[in-house]
Amino acid sequence: MVTMDVERLGEARWTKRTTWIFISFVLGLALESYVFALASIAIYWVSMPKALGELLLAWAPIWLIVGIILAGPFSDKYGRKITLYSTLVLYAIGGIVLFFGSSYIVILVSLALMLMAGGGEMNSIMVASHELMPRKHRGKATMMIINGINLGGTILAIVALTTASLGTKSLVAVQRDVVAAAVLIVVAILFATRVTMPESFLWLQKKGRSQDLEKTVKSYFGPEVHAGAIIKEVFDSTTSAAVGRKVSAAYSVFTMTVMIIVAAANTIGFGLMAYTLAYAFFPHLQPTILAVFEGAGFVIGFLGLFADAISRKKFLFWSFLGTFIMTTIVGLTTKAWQHDMTLFWILLVILAGVNSLCYLTEDTVKAEVWPTLHRGTLTAVARFISIGLYIPAIYITAHLSPSHYILFNAGVWLVGTLGAAAWLIWGRETGGGLSIQVASGEV
Repeated sequence: MVTMDVERLGEARWTKRTTWIFISFVLGLALESYVFALASIAIYWVSMPKALGELLLAWAPIWLIVGIILAGPFSDKYGRKITLYSTLVLYAIGGIVLFFGSSYIVILVSLALMLMAGGGEMNSIMVASHELMPRKHRGKATMMIINGINLGGTILAIVALTTASLGTKSLVAVQRDVVAAAVLIVVAILFATRVTMPESFLWLQKKGRSQDLEKTVKSYFGPEVHAGAIIKEVFDSTTSAAVGRKVSAAYSVFTMTVMIIVAAANTIGFGLMAYTLAYAFFPHLQPTILAVFEGAGFVIGFLGLFADAISRKKFLFWSFLGTFIMTTIVGLTTKAWQHDMTLFWILLVILAGVNSLCYLTEDTVKAEVWPTLHRGTLTAVARFISIGLYIPAIYITAHLSPSHYILFNAGVWLVGTLGAAAWLIWGRETGGGLSIQVASGEV
């Protein structure tokens, strides 16, 4: 039994099944964002002191990182596909529990289950998208998949705004039931769209599962695969490994350090503006701020369609620098926009747009720099630490004035910009249409 040249699979054309994988991944990240942002909406469903409200805001990242750190190693050991089905089971259970969310405890339990699922989904989708999307579409496909995060937050905000005109009791009941029903509907759709999704070809090869690889490839591309451009050669997988270059331990530490820095800056900076800003200063505007921030980010995110034609390192640096500059402007003009909400909305839209490009690039880079057999685990470690740092940031900024709150955020983006600058200078190029094996340093 021979092993197929998985590198050539990266040259495969975009097929109808690829489209279904793409749709499944976009919906998966939209659902994750929907659930993550839910904490900022559910906080108004029950009466609670502000300290407990801050706990609910922190509840989202706490359980998200639990799901991330469990799913990463699980996907490396058992595969991407089985991990993505396991997360759907957790989602379904959490969605059912939410229907009974009339108390603070039930809401917390429901959110914990769905957030664990969301963390696992996010990590596994980011890993699998690099391994399953065709090489010449890998960058833009991954960025458009990640743009599903903006889509999910926008949809949740629209649902909240749509039901906000109802009476108080009806508001809670309708918002809760609509949110829960939406989760279960999307989970059902995801189950259906993932039926034809193959296991990662690259993961199967690196695991040495030659028979499973050949069976999966033939099932996915059809029996004529041997006559097409997809597979022209077959060879032993050890040949591919032999030409790989060994990445030094020092460079691996550098890579992980930079990935944590840029991921933490992005997570904290985004979260403080999209989720906690309204709770701190504009409680009555939470759904509106969320809708504007995520909606503007979703629209601007389509610039990610150019991802395969440009340098990922440069895109990362300039998007971080732009977000830092824009956040600083917002912080220094606090007194002006506090008395002119039109100016506030204009600044928020511009900031959301620049931040979206930063978000898409950072999340794309974070999953493509690791070797296949450890991609799930190492992506999870970077995400676990970076999102975990968002939790103390919620409490640190809880009692700051508006100007200090935003300038703290600007400081966070400055740190991220320095990390992006380090990657620009010493990091490996991963964009410009490179295959995932070249981007990860495996070949």
